[in-house]
Parts: sequence; structure tokens; C-alpha cells
Amino acid sequence: MAGMTTFKLSRCPCFNPPSSSSLKPFTLPMRGLPAKPARPRFPKIYAFSSNDIKVGSNIEVDGAPWKVIEFLHVKPGKGAAYVRTTLRNYVTGNSVEKTFRAGSKIEAANIVKETKQYTYKDGSQFVFMDLSSFEEFRLNASDVGDKTKWLKESMDCNLLFWNGKVIDFDLPITVKLTVVDVDPGLRGDTAQGGSKPATLDTGAVVNVPLFIERGQEILVDTRSGQYMSRA
Repeated sequence: MAGMTTFKLSRCPCFNPPSSSSLKPFTLPMRGLPAKPARPRFPKIYAFSSNDIKVGSNIEVDGAPWKVIEFLHVKPGKGAAYVRTTLRNYVTGNSVEKTFRAGSKIEAANIVKETKQYTYKDGSQFVFMDLSSFEEFRLNASDVGDKTKWLKESMDCNLLFWNGKVIDFDLPITVKLTVVDVDPGLRGDTAQGGSKPATLDTGAVVNVPLFIERGQEILVDTRSGQYMSRA
């Protein structure tokens, strides 16, 4: 065709691709799974106002961790407003009343919660385990207190750490327990009837509806100790 030029392509002698036998496999470095973050050895210090205090707040007073059990904002006719609180010491278990000026700064106790499984009781100690590292954590019977009546083996609980030490634990809000002793139900008993005491497999005694029988599983609210429903 007029006006067109034909070019012949040839391989450049300066380029010799490597043979398949001289190629070496290339492996990308594998990145490991992210490690579990370590519990902080030196907790950060947080501060908030006394006006922000509420039930369940964790505060640090005189170098010790405290939990707010009750609080009341008071505005007297004369003088400055203040906050009256009832505090429970996480370490000793003692309760005290303390007053804070309204708007004053308070240090928050840096308490870390971690889920551990209650595995068994060793003498007077309750043993919890981290199912990832198999590390054990022990609490004395005095630390567990009345919570023992809701505690069952293989139950997941939240352990509370302060400065790397276990100071308390939280039970699940709802637990499933088995009735081991109760008066037999009467014919015609319904959910709208009365109640009767029942002994559970942990030793706790709760009031249950009249239709509940021995061997049945029920749900209990650990905060109030009240029957919720059949499981």
C-alpha cells in the first residue's frame, strides 16, 4: 500500500532472559499474628470531676482503689455544693463515707477487666484461668465473699486488675443453675401463683414459682439474687 513502511522486529542481543533452571523461588516474609497486648505495668492516670461521679465509678483516693456504692449531690442554701459518697475499698473491702467539693478533680482508678474462666477451688482459694495462656489467678474466699453462691466451674467471669494485681471480679449478670431441693409443685400451680424456696446446686436459696420442680434449670439475676425464668 502506498505511503506505508514495513519494520522487522528482532530480539535485542543484549537481553538474555534467564533459563527456568537458574530461577530461584522467592518467598515473601510471613507476618505473624498480632500478639495479645500486655497488661500495662504503669497505669495511666485519668482525672474527672466530682460532678461526674455515679454508682459504679472507680476512683483512686490516698493511693487505693475505691468503688462508688452510693452518691448524692447536695446544694445547701448556704455554702458550696458538694457530693456525698459511700465508697468501698477494692483491696480491704471496707466501706467509708467521703465528701467531695462540687467540681473538684478526682483521679480515676485505672482498673482493667479481663475475662477468665473459673476452673476449680483449691482449699480456700478460687482458681481462675486464662484460656489462651493457661495462666492461673487466685482469689481468697474472703475476696470472693457472697459471690460464691452463684459461682460454678467453667463459668466465665471478669477479673479486675489494678497495678497488675487481681482485686475483684464480676459475675455474669445472668447465671443458669439447677434446682436440687424444693417442695413438689401442687396440681393447678401456674406462673401467676405464689412462690417457694428452692436450693440450687451452688448452695444458694432463691424463691421460685410454685410450678418449679427438682432437677429443673433456672436463670437467676446475680445482682439481685432473684429468679428470672426457666432456662
